[in-house]
Amino acid sequence: MLSVKDLHAYYGRAHILHGVSLEASAGEVVALLGRNGAGKSTVMKTVMGLVSAAKGEVTFDGKRIERLQPYRIARLGLGYVPEDRRIFTELSVMENLTVGQQPPRQGAPAWTEDKLFALFPNLANMRERPGGRMSGGEQQMLTIARTLMGNPRCVLLDEPSEGLAPIIVEQMARSIHALKGEGLCVLLSEQNLHFSQAVADRAYIIEKGQIRFGGSMAELTADASLREQYLSV
Repeated sequence: MLSVKDLHAYYGRAHILHGVSLEASAGEVVALLGRNGAGKSTVMKTVMGLVSAAKGEVTFDGKRIERLQPYRIARLGLGYVPEDRRIFTELSVMENLTVGQQPPRQGAPAWTEDKLFALFPNLANMRERPGGRMSGGEQQMLTIARTLMGNPRCVLLDEPSEGLAPIIVEQMARSIHALKGEGLCVLLSEQNLHFSQAVADRAYIIEKGQIRFGGSMAELTADASLREQYLSV
């Protein structure tokens, strides 16, 4: 469903992505792993059109999207959950969800408030609470729920477990499994290997803007030297 080939991107004159290639299919969770500053978020932003692709191809559901504006990419059914969440702090949970609402989309699960509250029970008890009065974990759940209100076929999750309490990380893992069960394509960027092992089918490792490994999570789990070289702090 999502294919990235030989992707290059810059911040000003700084060459950040050097020929990144990866892919993710419907009903699959793929983790993009790497240390802080390795280029994970830049991959996400470039796929979403928030950073211009200097070279390479991004194909979503058979359509080239690397030259499209972000809002056009979103309308095709690619959802994006940014690392910094960007909820509307003055709006309530329900109002935040309404902002993200789009009509049902062919080939994608249709999400409603009730279905999302079943996925994220914490949110069900704070429907009228302003986003600015929620914990970091609650805000992360709200950001994902708001994205799902757009009925995407594929979701990009940028550092979904970062800074969250262990119990919230467990809830997040269960939610990602539920998204996979709905047939969604999920690409997540992570530094947390343990979390990625709990949710992902396959993994890529990025270091200095280049893909250093691509394979099953089982392969990565079995290769201690690879983890030590690219993922240890």
